[in-house]
Amino acid sequence: MKIGYRTIKTAIATPIAISIAQLFGVSNVVSAGILTILCIQSSRKKSVESAVQRFFACILAIIFSVIFFEIFGYTPYVLGVLLAVFIPTAVFLKVEKGIMTSTVITLNLYAFDSIKLDFIYDQLLLIIIGIGIGLLVNLYMPSLDKELKVLQQELEDNFQVILKEIALYIREENMDWDGKEITKVSEILEKADDLVERDRENHMLRDEHSFYNYFHMRKKQFDLLKQMLPLVTRLPEKDIISEEIAIYFEKLSEAVHPGNTAIVFLYELQKLQEKFKEEELPETHEEFETRASLHQLLHEIEEYLKLKYKYKKSDVKSPRSRRKLKQKKEKKMEKA
Repeated sequence: MKIGYRTIKTAIATPIAISIAQLFGVSNVVSAGILTILCIQSSRKKSVESAVQRFFACILAIIFSVIFFEIFGYTPYVLGVLLAVFIPTAVFLKVEKGIMTSTVITLNLYAFDSIKLDFIYDQLLLIIIGIGIGLLVNLYMPSLDKELKVLQQELEDNFQVILKEIALYIREENMDWDGKEITKVSEILEKADDLVERDRENHMLRDEHSFYNYFHMRKKQFDLLKQMLPLVTRLPEKDIISEEIAIYFEKLSEAVHPGNTAIVFLYELQKLQEKFKEEELPETHEEFETRASLHQLLHEIEEYLKLKYKYKKSDVKSPRSRRKLKQKKEKKMEKA
């Protein structure tokens, strides 16, 4: 059985809050522990938002309690009417996360059967201690980098298999692929979404979130991959064109990694597109549909690569710029 960080934090923060409440001589010290438990959240952002909402909801609850109990009396019916009015008000004021916390304060005031300034001060101390300890303990959040890197590697492994299987399918070497990697990628992206969102909420002041950008890019690429699959089935039977595309998909599968070498493949794709333009025009309706599917497939591959190209700075120079640099060096050598 695995014990989560929220459980550990709750186990640490609750006795601390109760101990501090006892130190200040606050009545109903258990309430401090309850308030702290309610404040433990899954991320820093949620923790801060929760603390702010709970604090204002508790202040609102004290005001409502003074008005209702002091005017109409300390009876269960008045308590019911108070909650019936208070809860919609809290929702309207967008502090609904504090409803449970503020109810603890309301019940404390109801149980005391008399509202005096010193008891209100007592409850304010409870609020500050309970919410404050919960917030402080929750500011520590374990790094999610390790889990995200594992998902990143799993995602890339599955991308490699999908691209390789497409190449094999084009060559008619594996027509029985069950496509389980498609389902696996969907599951990985779903898990990554939750973790990435938590990671962003844990780093509220950070402008750049590399994992968010990475998985967002891969999600869009995956959508394009799914659009490519039916197009691949419409390619012509084994010929020069299909073999060229199969080789291209094989190269793509070998280059799936966190780095950015998309510019190299965009250059190769451009040469492929130029080569296919030189092919004879289709004569039959079937050939026309095949050529249209081929054109669409090349467009999808281009969009797939552009997503990676825009994702981050390229790790390699463009083959065109390398060629120009080589030509300059050759000219310099000739002059020398």
